[in-house]
Amino acid sequence: MSALFPIPQAPSDHEAARPSDREAEPGASGERRGRRGVTPEQLLEGLNEPQRQAVVHAGTPLLVVAGAGSGKTRVLTRRIAWLIAERDAHPGSILAITFTNKAAAEMRERVEELVGRRARIMWVSTFHSACVRILRKEIDRFGYKSSFSIYDAADSKRLMTLVARDLDLDPKRYQPRAMLNWVSNQKNELVDHEDAVKNAKNHLEETYAEAYTHYQRRLREANALDFDDLIMTTVHLFQAFPDVRENYRRRFRHVLVDEYQDTNHAQYALIRELCGPVTGAGPDSPAGAGAAEKGVEPSELMVVGDADQSIYAFRGANIRNILQFEEDFPSARTVLLEQNYRSTQTILTAANAVISRNKGRKAKNLWSDAGDGERMVGYVADDEHDEARFVSEEIDKLSDAGSAKPRDVAIFYRTNAQSRVFEEVFIRVGMPYKVVGGVRFYERREVRDALAYLRMLANPADEISLRRILNTPKRGIGERAEACVEALAQRERLSFWEALRRAEEAPGIATRSLTCIRGFVEMVEELQSMVAADERADVILEQVLTRSGYLAELEASEDPQDETRVENLAELVAVAREFADEPQLGPSADPADPDPATPGLGDFLERVALVADSDQIPDQPEDGVDDGGVVTLMTLHTAKGLEFPVVFLTGLEDGIFPHQRALGDQHELEEERRLAYVGLTRAQRRLYLSRAVVRSAWGAPAHNPASRFLDELPVDLVDWRRTEAAQTSWNRPVQSSLPSRTAGPPTRRFGSAAVRADADAKARTREVPSLAPGDRVLHDTFGMGSVVTVEGVADKAVASIDFGSQGVKRLLLRYAPVEKL
Repeated sequence: MSALFPIPQAPSDHEAARPSDREAEPGASGERRGRRGVTPEQLLEGLNEPQRQAVVHAGTPLLVVAGAGSGKTRVLTRRIAWLIAERDAHPGSILAITFTNKAAAEMRERVEELVGRRARIMWVSTFHSACVRILRKEIDRFGYKSSFSIYDAADSKRLMTLVARDLDLDPKRYQPRAMLNWVSNQKNELVDHEDAVKNAKNHLEETYAEAYTHYQRRLREANALDFDDLIMTTVHLFQAFPDVRENYRRRFRHVLVDEYQDTNHAQYALIRELCGPVTGAGPDSPAGAGAAEKGVEPSELMVVGDADQSIYAFRGANIRNILQFEEDFPSARTVLLEQNYRSTQTILTAANAVISRNKGRKAKNLWSDAGDGERMVGYVADDEHDEARFVSEEIDKLSDAGSAKPRDVAIFYRTNAQSRVFEEVFIRVGMPYKVVGGVRFYERREVRDALAYLRMLANPADEISLRRILNTPKRGIGERAEACVEALAQRERLSFWEALRRAEEAPGIATRSLTCIRGFVEMVEELQSMVAADERADVILEQVLTRSGYLAELEASEDPQDETRVENLAELVAVAREFADEPQLGPSADPADPDPATPGLGDFLERVALVADSDQIPDQPEDGVDDGGVVTLMTLHTAKGLEFPVVFLTGLEDGIFPHQRALGDQHELEEERRLAYVGLTRAQRRLYLSRAVVRSAWGAPAHNPASRFLDELPVDLVDWRRTEAAQTSWNRPVQSSLPSRTAGPPTRRFGSAAVRADADAKARTREVPSLAPGDRVLHDTFGMGSVVTVEGVADKAVASIDFGSQGVKRLLLRYAPVEKL
């Protein structure tokens, strides 16, 4: 069943323009100072000079470059109120575009507080909502009914799955999600299915284009559009029917767009279509029926954004839209909002220093009159556990000193997988937290799938886990085959696993399904033999991910979400390897045993279950008691638009942040730098920067050099509490970040004697290899590689090495297990 997008119905163009409505509204021309009246002075009250210029500007297109925390929402709402109250603009002639429904509702509410109920006639909405309102009225011109359905992501995936089945495409090679991602990119570039077929350059694109064609045909047959269709169809509507386009150009005399740096090509084209010159007459415009036949001036356009905060290229956002706004609109005026009302000057100076390294940006220098504030605090941890312990202890200190409560604190990281170690440490010490913009580590789908495999191997009677992974990834065992096996199990009173092993006896089962089930049973029995032989949990997990095809399917996908899922699975392998490397930690182990046995798979699953069960922290305090709230964990992409008194920016290592894939691409590296700028400018009062010398990657130690972004910070602004020189050389006592089965209630703090993680003492005594570009090397984890560049000398030498399919790695040679060949 399709998901129908709930869109409030717009008043008709004639209704929106009725003079009786206009006269009845408080604040209209005759009673501008009456009930709900607002004076020009009140509308401009509290605004600085650039903000005032943006609010009162008239005529030419306006670009407002709004730095982080510079009050852009206030400018937008005051300008709309100014248009209505001081320039007599009809509310129905105003179109304000935001990127979220929440932001649209807040903007409408603020304007209504200023000018009264007439503000409700405005169109304040997202791009998609505005397009739906237009299409409901006009889409019959394309042969659709106005009652068309809107398919959400789940509907679209189901439809593409049916298309792939119709075309007899191998689901492992042509995954519906990957094909949808490709189709979405085409639609964002306004490429319809016919042009996609013409533009295909290879067999893969030809196949995708054919799927695109069938997908669109089935959408039309269902009288449905997907989300990307909403904007593309509206643009095509305006281009195909000039009379429709000019009607809406007359209607919307004032167009305002928030977050302009995040617009893609289709959204950009929509704005261009709406803001072009009007060349004919039309009856429906709130601009008035007296518009001259010779044409009407283009609508007033105001866009607000900050190229330095353009971080959504992976979603199709095109930074050129804001960088080249003045080329697109030669008469445009630009207003810079540089005064920041959020952060201290120290934080802003650091952010300015980092973002200034990007080329081609419009010069901007954030400043604040809030004073310098605290210096930023830097910390170099031995490993990710040490980093998480430092963060936890520092939050405790701030709380004890009355400087901040947990609700005031946010922890940012580059990838979702990095949340795991913070979650486990916070659970152990009783620190309340929540993960925003994602799910907790052990609740993520791919992690639950992997653990279901392991639970089924350890306990074949676990029918829930078995059924979860029976056809995950898809291996040709459908619902009908599963029902046949279920019938056999009930008839013979067998467990579901035993019934699978005797599937040939299942009534009505298809030969093809039987072959697939036999292959699954054979794989499981081989993996079970590893469990019976007491193989390490991490080894079993790696074999599960490989033999099942689960990892290969994710790695072959073009969906950016699947790259994140691979990172999460790598983190789960690291958890299993840490557990297996610490034999004393088995739940059933005797601490007094001098030679304890290595804990098995069952021990690992029990430990993980304890973490998952204790991962239940209430969002709200009970009984009305203010307990300080919870610490917020989120990725840097999720953090955009938010602010916190205290921010911990973690994982500042090359290969982590900036991300590994950006190290060899200047454009992607600049996007990562903008992401760093966003992270820095979320902090209001205190900012912490941390990195780890050693970090686990698929359970193996990775020695990443410090993030280049740290080198771009003014040295006098950072108070380094601990540097790499202070790294410990002793082995840490065996200590888990997970609660033991016999442990009492978690305590709130670690205590001042918290031990530091070990950073591989062997690395201190080994000779740093002398490398030059072109040298061939062998790495313990990445295999054979070729040196691309070498920076620094001796202990500071950093080499960029191309490991072929593993990509280019930037390694600190002091620690990297690299041998010159």
